[in-house]
Amino acid sequence: MRVSEVHAAECGAYLNRAQVRLQEIWDEIGIPEEQRVQRTNDVHKHIKGLLDLMITEEEQLKKRLLKNIELCVKELHNLCSELQLPSFEEEDGCTMLQMEKNSRTRLEVMKGHKKQRMEELKGLVSKDRELCGILSTTPFYIDTDCTPSLKQLEAYHAYMDDLTKEKERRHEEFVAVKKEIIVFMEDLERNPETSFEMDVIYEDEEEFCLSIDNMAALKLFLSQLQEHKAENERCCSALRSKIHELWERLLIPQEEREAFSEHMVKTKKRNVEALQAEVQRLEVLKMQSMKTVIEAIRAEIALFWEKCFYSEEQRQSFVPYYDDDFTEELLNLHEAEIGTLKMCYEGHRTLLDGVTKWQENWTLYMELDKRANDPSRFTNRGGNLLKEEKQRADLQKSLPKLEKSLKAQIDAWVEEHGKEFLVNGQKFLEYVQQQWDYHHAEKEKEKQESLNVTSTISTPNSLLGSGLSGTLCQSSLQKPAPSASKGFGFRTPGQGKTPRALDRNKENISNLRSAPSGTLRSQDTHDNTFTMVASSYSEFTRDLSKASNVKSAVLNSTVSHQ
Repeated sequence: MRVSEVHAAECGAYLNRAQVRLQEIWDEIGIPEEQRVQRTNDVHKHIKGLLDLMITEEEQLKKRLLKNIELCVKELHNLCSELQLPSFEEEDGCTMLQMEKNSRTRLEVMKGHKKQRMEELKGLVSKDRELCGILSTTPFYIDTDCTPSLKQLEAYHAYMDDLTKEKERRHEEFVAVKKEIIVFMEDLERNPETSFEMDVIYEDEEEFCLSIDNMAALKLFLSQLQEHKAENERCCSALRSKIHELWERLLIPQEEREAFSEHMVKTKKRNVEALQAEVQRLEVLKMQSMKTVIEAIRAEIALFWEKCFYSEEQRQSFVPYYDDDFTEELLNLHEAEIGTLKMCYEGHRTLLDGVTKWQENWTLYMELDKRANDPSRFTNRGGNLLKEEKQRADLQKSLPKLEKSLKAQIDAWVEEHGKEFLVNGQKFLEYVQQQWDYHHAEKEKEKQESLNVTSTISTPNSLLGSGLSGTLCQSSLQKPAPSASKGFGFRTPGQGKTPRALDRNKENISNLRSAPSGTLRSQDTHDNTFTMVASSYSEFTRDLSKASNVKSAVLNSTVSHQ
């Protein structure tokens, strides 16, 4: 039994006992029946009224509980819907008081969630507005009057994280670019001119608007400064080249040049102005020393003619070079010509350097080949003989390789420019082949002359028997290749014929050795016919001595070309 039921039973028993005691008291006092009835009615009325009042109050409490439960459940439903959370469901078997308490507690929790989300949303919106003001971007779209869902808050947080990173990236870029801008402006001795430039230089770095437009303008500003500095450097470089050129032409003293050395290195505004002033000063001096300057330019032109392998015809085509009327117009023509020559040299430098290298190697090869045919090379030469022979052998191998490399370069150049690559007015490779042919013809001629003299020496009786009349002569000689004067002005070889000449040399030497003593052997090589007749004994001995030297040179020659 419940405690409340026990208390109710005790209350009923107490009322019965109280009623009996009242009857006893009334009997002892002698209260009449009518008064007893009246007093009993008063007791019943009082007790009934008290109980009715209590019942009414408890029924009102019940109604309030039901209403509170209804309101809480309704508000909970709305909040769950607003917060996008599952609806609240009461457990079975709960009393009204428990239901009211549970719904009220749950409602307080849901209100706390709503408040937390709204505060979180307020913070995000505030930070969003701040970053959007700095980056000049559009704020994140969200209804600030409604409670955001967890997904909305998560998306907002992600957006703010990206926006914060973008702000940090732009800020770092701004700081770095600003430092570069300050350095360039100091180098250029330039002050901020526009409001934007003043904002970049003087405004607080944290307050600068990092909008896309501002960042683009910032980069443009930097590129303009870079271009300005680059233009200054180009201008200074051109001015310095001009100054150096004029110094050389005007023979400016070294101490005067050293006094100006600072401006030949730095590129600040004052340096540019100083360079410009120096050029103007030197130009005045140049006009005052017209003849000296023109002659200096002519020396430089002649040097570049050599470097560019200009033919005599090309050189003659520059008529002002031979004019002795030293005027400003003549000076301008010479300056234009030297400028053209320098451009030509720089544009063809790789090929021209290759041609120069070939010429140097060929000149050395010819010199070594000449020494190899010198009979006196075995005397007073120390250890140079072996060194020269090795050097000559190396050149025999390297020259064809160099020619092959130059051919590839020239072919590429011709294909690119659509015209022939000429050196001294002639195709280089044709001239190379021509010089090789000329060289081989000379070698063949020397060999034939050597064999003829040797044959004459081996038949002195026959010569003497002929009356010692006549002279040493040569007939039907093969004509040599065109001379070097028609080409580059230096002697150059062709290729592919030396081994064949060497074989013929060996063959002729073999014939020479097999010739019978006491007979005059006629050597026929390439349709050449040689005869030798001595008019006197002294002439014979002189010719004999010459023939011995030639023979020595022929037998020791190792000329070959592959």
